[in-house]
Amino acid sequence: MAKALLVGRFQPFHKGHLKVVESLAKRYDILYIVIGSANESGTVKNPFTVEERIEMIKRSLEPRGITNFELHSIQDFHDDKMWTTLIKKSVDFDVVYSRNSWTLDCFRKEGTKARKHKFYQQRKYSGHEIRRRILHGISWRDLVPLEVYDYLRSIKGEERIKKL
Repeated sequence: MAKALLVGRFQPFHKGHLKVVESLAKRYDILYIVIGSANESGTVKNPFTVEERIEMIKRSLEPRGITNFELHSIQDFHDDKMWTTLIKKSVDFDVVYSRNSWTLDCFRKEGTKARKHKFYQQRKYSGHEIRRRILHGISWRDLVPLEVYDYLRSIKGEERIKKL
């Protein structure tokens, strides 16, 4: 059984993330999605709680028939070895995917196969760009799955970002 790990902050979960998950879910029997910075919320860089990010991901994947995933979270420790060790104790996987060089280096140092996943329209689909657009009142609806857009509106995510 082939198992992959995808690490990200998902602030918020957007269409680029969705494309990566769709691709990996087709290639692997199980995809573990680890939400990083679980202890971070209420900031410009990390406006949403881990529970909200979990909800965004579930609402996006389940209607698309993606069921071979498990969601996990990890807080920031500022200790590379402790961070990777805790993830490896939580889930058993063959390869880790991320776009973050630090994340990939942490796993490679521990002898884990680590790969960069493809970027899908990086300038368009990025959490930073979505948060910037929200802050400046620029349309962002087309950058996230409709389920995420509706969810963020229901929890007043736009207002939260503007207040931060």
